[in-house]
Amino acid sequence: MFRSLPAFGGDQRVVAEVVRNIMDGKTNNTGSITLAVGAAVTTTLTDRRIGPDSVIVFVPASAAANADATRVYASAQGQGTATVNHAANVTANKTYRYAIIG
Repeated sequence: MFRSLPAFGGDQRVVAEVVRNIMDGKTNNTGSITLAVGAAVTTTLTDRRIGPDSVIVFVPASAAANADATRVYASAQGQGTATVNHAANVTANKTYRYAIIG
C-alpha cells in the first residue's frame, strides 16, 4: 500500500509524494483473487475499496486463468464486497489481478 493523505491534507512534502506516486500509477486500487475450485460458479471478493458503483476490471494472472475462455465479471456489488461470476472451476490456481475504479 502507498501513502495516502489525511482527510484535511498534509504538509507539502507528503502531498508532493502522494501526487508523484499517483502520476506513476500507484493508486492503491488493485488486488488479486483466486477463483473458488469445484462446482461453485461464484467467488466472493471482499475489499473495503469496493462500492456499489465501482467498476472492477479483471486481468488473468496465472496460466490457468489465461487459458480459460470463461468471462469473469462482478455482480451484486455492495459496500466492501462483490460477487465474481465465472464458470465452474475444475482447475486450481485461476488467479486474476483486479483494479477498482470509483
